[in-house]
Amino acid sequence: MTAPTDADRRWLLEAIDLSRRCPPTDTAYCVGAIIVSAEGTKLAEGYSRESDRHVHAEEAALAKLSGTSVSPTDATIYSSLEPCSIRKSRPRTCTRLILDAGIRRVVFALREPPLFADCHGIELLREGGVQVIEISELGQLVRDVNAQVLPPPSGEQR
Repeated sequence: MTAPTDADRRWLLEAIDLSRRCPPTDTAYCVGAIIVSAEGTKLAEGYSRESDRHVHAEEAALAKLSGTSVSPTDATIYSSLEPCSIRKSRPRTCTRLILDAGIRRVVFALREPPLFADCHGIELLREGGVQVIEISELGQLVRDVNAQVLPPPSGEQR
């Protein structure tokens, strides 16, 4: 397993900050995603519910590259939350979209809690040959952004 770099932390913090733009709801997470080239240039970004109430962050970012000459195959996608592996609102999950786009590296902060679905994004991405890096020390920031849906840690009250 590869250790995260300072650039990984910086981009992931930016993705978490982007997640704060999501219209809050009690039925979905607020997630931010940024696609960064191997050279360190931001290619696209997106956040949950950016263009409609069902769009996910990774989906929104990848859609911005669709129809362009930019290829994300050597890029890293930074997502505040583990990419989804189960989805009711669209035919393809974010995990599938990432694999289909040819992205070979994913960095995220928090594993998807089993509140809405039993997510296996990490496992599916790794099975697909994608390098997956979790920076769990940033997970509390994601929990804070999603306080409207996530229960407080046991013993704490809101």
